[in-house]
Amino acid sequence: MVDQQSLASVDVMQYLHQIIDSELEAVGQVAEHIDHSFAEAARLIAQCQGKVIFTGVGKSGHIGEKLAATFASVGISSFFMHATEAVHGDLGMVTERDVVIAISNSGETAETLRVLPVLKVKRATLIAITGNNDSTLAQAADVALQVHVQREADDFNLAPTNSTTAVLVVGDALGLTASKLIGFDDYGFGLNHPGGALGKRLVEQGVLKEN
Repeated sequence: MVDQQSLASVDVMQYLHQIIDSELEAVGQVAEHIDHSFAEAARLIAQCQGKVIFTGVGKSGHIGEKLAATFASVGISSFFMHATEAVHGDLGMVTERDVVIAISNSGETAETLRVLPVLKVKRATLIAITGNNDSTLAQAADVALQVHVQREADDFNLAPTNSTTAVLVVGDALGLTASKLIGFDDYGFGLNHPGGALGKRLVEQGVLKEN
């Protein structure tokens, strides 16, 4: 039940701005620490001969799902593999031609770590996105990307907010950079987006020709 007294004491507009400013600041801090490892990851993604497979659980998993969809739309064959389902058969989808991008803020998520021994046997390339480059996940990866934020946006520093936003932004940057490296263009984008408002706009612009 809503505490009316607490509700009345909150300056809603101020708090909205506080949260947005916190997330923007977190992304800015991550951007300042982008180094050669991020460029190396983008090249590995662009050179991938198989699929780019995201994995993780919880909020990291949700971010992975979104990034897989974005990668696919910009010309990079990609899908999401839930880390829990992975150890119950879905690892059969992974081959040595694939790049696996594992996301875990702590780098110690048990479900995600259980996937690592099989990835090593299969010789898949592993990119870790984590808030701690000293973590088990980062140490096991071929390339480790540290996406570290000082704190989350909520009052209790608990809800995955700044951390997930930062990973999402870095993931988008990796996908679009890799897309540029492979020469993906608006025609390819149109082929992947034939429906909805995007598809209609591309037809009107002549990028896609209707039969």
